[in-house]
Amino acid sequence: MELAYIPSPSRGVLYLGPIPLRGYAFCIIIGVFVAVWLGNRRWIARGGRAGTVADIAVWAVPFGLVGGRLYHVITDYELYFSEGRDWVDAFKVWEGGLGIWGAITLGALGAWIGARRRGIPMPAYADAVAPGIAFAQAIGRWGNWFNQELYGRETHVPWALHITSAADGRVPGYYHPTFLYESLWCIGVGLLVIWADRRFRLGHGRAFALYVAAYCVGRGWIEYMRVDDAHHILGLRLNDWTALLVFLLAVTYIVVSAKKRPGREPEVEPGVSASGEGTETAAGAGTEDAPDEDASGDRAQPPAGAASQTSGPGPQAADPEKGDPADAGGKDAGGQDGAGEDGDGKDAGLKDGAGSAKKG
Repeated sequence: MELAYIPSPSRGVLYLGPIPLRGYAFCIIIGVFVAVWLGNRRWIARGGRAGTVADIAVWAVPFGLVGGRLYHVITDYELYFSEGRDWVDAFKVWEGGLGIWGAITLGALGAWIGARRRGIPMPAYADAVAPGIAFAQAIGRWGNWFNQELYGRETHVPWALHITSAADGRVPGYYHPTFLYESLWCIGVGLLVIWADRRFRLGHGRAFALYVAAYCVGRGWIEYMRVDDAHHILGLRLNDWTALLVFLLAVTYIVVSAKKRPGREPEVEPGVSASGEGTETAAGAGTEDAPDEDASGDRAQPPAGAASQTSGPGPQAADPEKGDPADAGGKDAGGQDGAGEDGDGKDAGLKDGAGSAKKG
């Protein structure tokens, strides 16, 4: 008798009256919320506007779900279109079956559409949401636990997963919990991307590429442990080959991008400063202080109407007959009563007993 193991849920769905509450769906939804929440925080820190990540996610998430399901159905078509199978099952997403490769591919397409509509550079957006996607995958993998699927070879380690269902060809027993391995790996990937982004200030899509490359490394060895049916090419599962190809593409992108466009984007969202505030200043709102730096690190230009206070000759002196207190300041800054270089200012200064005026 095993003294320690990971038990499987007796069922993966609960009913609230006639409404089914499925564990797999809950894991996906929670993962999406975590990805959007963290992505929003990182986007604001990069100089973006609050809410932009969620607005683009409205495009990315549906595209990602469709892409993930398409990849699964295409690569495991015999589960839905072979003899004795019902093709309608291909639409039952809640029963499991979302391929991460398809989810990322079509999800990126949806994000590109949303980003393009707002004039936002797609690489900057991808960098902001990269660690959140990794954490979302870590949460989503627990949906496989609810469905008692995607486990590895038989084992008797203390953390073995106890499979109790005999449906769809399962054999009850104790197996490697590959869903748990991948969940923990994705958490590590998310933390790695956050650290590397802070340490090396990754930009232009390199943080996202790092996430992809690191995930592929873990997916390779985890996929090798799985025992569920899959297509094989030269002795390796299809997903192993996919992980290898995507890893090489991601590493190549990091190297080439770092040479061509080092550093980060100076601006991630048009019209927004690094603090998330609008960069426009109302005309005529002058300031006597030096202008601040904008989000790109360049010195911001003084607004219209402020030029007279920051450059050029000082204010004209008030009429001496009115006894304006600005009279003395006018003498020092730019002359008095239109005093120029011809000496008229000297006569005016003698009349007031203030000495000769200085040239502006």
